[in-house]
Amino acid sequence: MSWIWVVLIAIVALIAGIALGFFIARKYMMSYLKKNPPINEQMLRTLMMQMGQKPSQKKINQMMRAMNNQMDK
Repeated sequence: MSWIWVVLIAIVALIAGIALGFFIARKYMMSYLKKNPPINEQMLRTLMMQMGQKPSQKKINQMMRAMNNQMDK
């Protein structure tokens, strides 16, 4: 009878550890991406020039704001 409790506690601890690890990793990645965005203004300017557009600072600011708003959601 006592081995059933040991197995049950082990399974509950495993599930709790997986859930806790997932949320800690998610929080870490969100803060990392907020501090180090995957794209910056220079990369965006280069991308627009490669697509044949002449990027204005206003357009770049709009696109950066839109990407930052998307990251916040």
